[in-house]
Amino acid sequence: MDRVTVRAFDGGGATGPVDRRKPGTKHTVMVDRAGVPLVIRTAGANASDHRQILPLILDFPRVGGVPGRLKELPDEAYADRGYDSEAARALLRWLGIEPHIAKRKTEHGSGLGKIRRVVERTISRLKGLRRLRVRYDRLGVIMGAWATLAVSVI
Repeated sequence: MDRVTVRAFDGGGATGPVDRRKPGTKHTVMVDRAGVPLVIRTAGANASDHRQILPLILDFPRVGGVPGRLKELPDEAYADRGYDSEAARALLRWLGIEPHIAKRKTEHGSGLGKIRRVVERTISRLKGLRRLRVRYDRLGVIMGAWATLAVSVI
């Protein structure tokens, strides 16, 4: 999972201050191993990343894999330093998800970049769509609809 912040020129629903108190929106995306987006959530740009992890996990769709019961939660969660908190790690472990989250204030080179490359590629595809690169719509519902349409196109 990872997030991307976009500028919202007119403000509106689900916005918050970004750079020099300009309004913006944050899209948080969860992808599978192939880079297919499973969940996208929209929030204000000032929303904390480690607080976005639980709603993202709970929106995980029921997907089939091996024959039998459908998966209700992922097995592992890979994220960057923005999602690092002991509460988030404990919650993920309690749900049966193995967290692979880089620790803050540690040196880079943990190897997560090789795995997180797929989510970065998906975010670049999302930002390739003009309606998600810069936000022009004031209503949060419309922005959510554009995000859902973009995810279904990818």
